[in-house]
Amino acid sequence: MTEAYIYDAVRTPRGKGRPDGSLHEVTAARLSAQVLDALADRAGLEGHAVEDVIWGNATQVAEQGGCLARTAVLASKLHEAIPGLSINRFCASGMEAVNLAANQVRGGAGDGYIAGGVECMSRVAMGSDGAAIAVDPSIAMNSYFVPQGISADIIATEYGITRDQADAFAMQSQKRAKAAWDDHRFDRSVITVRDVNGLAILDHDEYMRPGTDMQTLGALNPAFEAMGTTMPGFDKIALMKYPHLEKINHIHHAGNSSGIVDGAAGVLIGSKEFGEKWGLKPRARIRATAKIGTDPTIMLTGPVPVTEKILGDAGMAIDDIDLFEVNEAFSSVVLRFMQRFEVDHAKLNVNGGAIAMGHPLGASGAIIIGTLLDEMERADKETGLATLCVASGMGAATIIERV
Repeated sequence: MTEAYIYDAVRTPRGKGRPDGSLHEVTAARLSAQVLDALADRAGLEGHAVEDVIWGNATQVAEQGGCLARTAVLASKLHEAIPGLSINRFCASGMEAVNLAANQVRGGAGDGYIAGGVECMSRVAMGSDGAAIAVDPSIAMNSYFVPQGISADIIATEYGITRDQADAFAMQSQKRAKAAWDDHRFDRSVITVRDVNGLAILDHDEYMRPGTDMQTLGALNPAFEAMGTTMPGFDKIALMKYPHLEKINHIHHAGNSSGIVDGAAGVLIGSKEFGEKWGLKPRARIRATAKIGTDPTIMLTGPVPVTEKILGDAGMAIDDIDLFEVNEAFSSVVLRFMQRFEVDHAKLNVNGGAIAMGHPLGASGAIIIGTLLDEMERADKETGLATLCVASGMGAATIIERV
């Protein structure tokens, strides 16, 4: 089988996902195009250089609809002969794009790909596509659907994760993100987003709140308690599914959950021959990829079984992994991962995560792969695993090894 290598990875800064956020004026297609251009320019790609652009985004409606991947290619400097494929695995869309591209290369279906994703949450609201799993009663009732925040609180209840533990993890994410920015650890990967006149709009993750402390977090009310206990009463639905739980312990709030932001990220993937053709040195090999379906009500436990699956597929053990990136959708998601595998926090999300810097749904999978690679190089580590929980009950993972 042909090996698939990562030759480069870039991302935009993450802007606040609100009308007053710095990236609000930039459409998903334009934001994606800046990532595509950066990858092409840095690698010196010309003409029909890659087989395809595979691009993920979670809310495929309005200006993020209509095969956004192809639109982004046409908005970029890439040659029109390069097609585009849009995919949706909710929060893992960017990772699935990378994994799909890698497996295409490994299977001989093209030598080079650009893969990644985007989400402009200030412009296209999460859930505005009207997903059937949430709005079709015949599906929602049979699957015991609850919103993700309730699912995160179910995880906390089921596995004994406390509010203080969740808040302490969130505070650490903020501190680590600030330290990483202060230490210029993102310099290699983060590009400056510019407007149509070439003027800089944003060059840093603007969602961060580095002054966060336990007192600040402790003053916040649980964000999902009302929807759980009042109409339509999602706690009752959860307790029908999990009658062994006496009640749902609501511990999550805006401070220990991922931030709503705008952002895009891309990864350049190719075979050995692709790198030789363009004079590129591979940075890492994609050793294994995996995806899995999980319980759709508790929903966000996917990182655990998909990690078990990918380690088994790769013939590896958890101790073979030097560094981990687990997307910080909610504190309980990552704390459950650490609990299950007894992973030292010193090896996981060492530069902070989505609680501090935000979670642009379709881009996050590609972001954490790039962040993982940068940190492996900085810390001189060999092997890393990136994984995400996924809406409606799924998980995705990627293992990379430095070359």
